Amino acid sequence: MNKTFFTTKLIPVIAVILCCILYLSRYDQIIIAALILLLASAIEYKKDCFKSLGFQRKRINAKSLLVTAPLFGTALFLFYYYIMVPGVTHLTGQPMDFSAFETYTGNLPATMILLVFIWISAAFGEEIVFRGYLMRQFTKFFGSSKISLVVNILIFGFIFGWIHAYQGISGQIITGILGMLYAMIFHIRKDDLWFNVAAHGFFDTTALVFIYYGWS
Repeated sequence: MNKTFFTTKLIPVIAVILCCILYLSRYDQIIIAALILLLASAIEYKKDCFKSLGFQRKRINAKSLLVTAPLFGTALFLFYYYIMVPGVTHLTGQPMDFSAFETYTGNLPATMILLVFIWISAAFGEEIVFRGYLMRQFTKFFGSSKISLVVNILIFGFIFGWIHAYQGISGQIITGILGMLYAMIFHIRKDDLWFNVAAHGFFDTTALVFIYYGWS
């Protein structure tokens, strides 16, 4: 078998299939999925593994990561909470299911543990899987035309919403839209995964503050 075909075509397909099996067995296996895709990237790109996902050294910028990304993530959460959630739940007639987070209200130790976990699993894990790996592999296989980009964003936005099924149908729709927004930001910022990770992390951090104080 041609070595190039094995590393650039077969390995990505096998990695994606393994991730699909993980999600079909349990929706919360994002960290394992991210590790599988990191391994697949290492096999394909070797020393450029992290760069291939969008972790570029030249994009590590204090202002971008510590000012712009937090402001963007917080603003996106406020738009999500005060505009998207009421709008979508009105259309579906189904409230979002936040029951998985009820135990964290007023529970500081548990909330701090969850904060660390969401930065690892959601901020880094989901961004590596959906934007860093799947979006860029899709572009590698199907090109970077406008049609390809639109299909890319729609497909992985849909899947991103689907894996959040525990939030109910409204939660799936809203999270799917968020996934598309993160994908557009990733494209606009020329595959800057550092920014996506930071923005996603601060979005979830703001959400956790609302959960802790019982505002959700």
